[in-house]
Amino acid sequence: MPPEANALPLHVALSALAGLVASIVWAVTGGGYYWPAWVWLGVGIPVAIHGIVRYGFSRPGSARHGFILHGMVTGLVSSILVIVWGFTTDGVDDFWPLWPLLVLGVALAVHMLVIYADRLPGSRREAQLAERVGELTRTRRGALDVQAAELRRIERDLHDGAQARLVALSLLLGRTEERLSSHPEEAELVRQARAEASAAIGELRDLARGIAPPVLADRGLAAAVEALGRRAATPVTVDAQELHERPLPVVETAAYFVVSEALTNVAKHAPGTSAHVRLAEQDGRLMIEISDDGPGGADPDGNGLTGLRHRVEALDGTLTVTSVEGSGTTVHAELPCGR
Repeated sequence: MPPEANALPLHVALSALAGLVASIVWAVTGGGYYWPAWVWLGVGIPVAIHGIVRYGFSRPGSARHGFILHGMVTGLVSSILVIVWGFTTDGVDDFWPLWPLLVLGVALAVHMLVIYADRLPGSRREAQLAERVGELTRTRRGALDVQAAELRRIERDLHDGAQARLVALSLLLGRTEERLSSHPEEAELVRQARAEASAAIGELRDLARGIAPPVLADRGLAAAVEALGRRAATPVTVDAQELHERPLPVVETAAYFVVSEALTNVAKHAPGTSAHVRLAEQDGRLMIEISDDGPGGADPDGNGLTGLRHRVEALDGTLTVTSVEGSGTTVHAELPCGR
């Protein structure tokens, strides 16, 4: 056993011996006022302090450990005050330790509230609510990721499956139409069927592009937006120099449709003007800005922009529209990259 382990028992034994000696001397000298009580108090206080200090060094430092030490010191001081009051007062009317005890008790109660604040009913509800919000955010993000992956799968199936079959069917109908040149009525029916097949191919192509273009999945957001700019009815410049890494697929898809819808609005409401698209990453957020030099006056609460805002807000993003008469329109969206 280490020497420090024997220190407290030895201290207790010596203190008890001192108290017993004082009591024996008191008894031998004739009794009377029991003055050895002060001796017992004098030797008991150091023993108690010794025990508290030993406890403090023998336990790991933690908030709960500090509170227990506080309680032990409070108990010691309170006991000393009450004992001294008992030794010096005959009656109970003047209990002067009351106010010091109240102060010590309030200090200990405040310490307890600070340490165990997370166990209070209100705090626990707030913690549970915060945990629930975090869980819903994670599950929503997971659902959106699954949805984006499923939409891209559908787009590929349409492009590589149904659309390819319809193209092959259209070619076969074209060859059949050539062979029925001597039968004009039958050839006309085949020609109509080939026209319907061509229309179905166009509708499928538009549908697939509305889900997510193949270039978005294959080459990323910058390439997809540049392809949008080349197909746009108005001149479009794209600046994606500050876009260094690809965000999550669901974020890429949302950003793509923000640009697509904004450019469609430019072509519809401000024909003949030019537009500029800027893509950048700043502080973990994807910035999308589409501006034009048209007449302005766009309605931020219109159906198209409202749908875009809902799509962006579903990913914890923001979308603002600035459109002043005669000064063009700027659509600014921010999305968390979510890597």
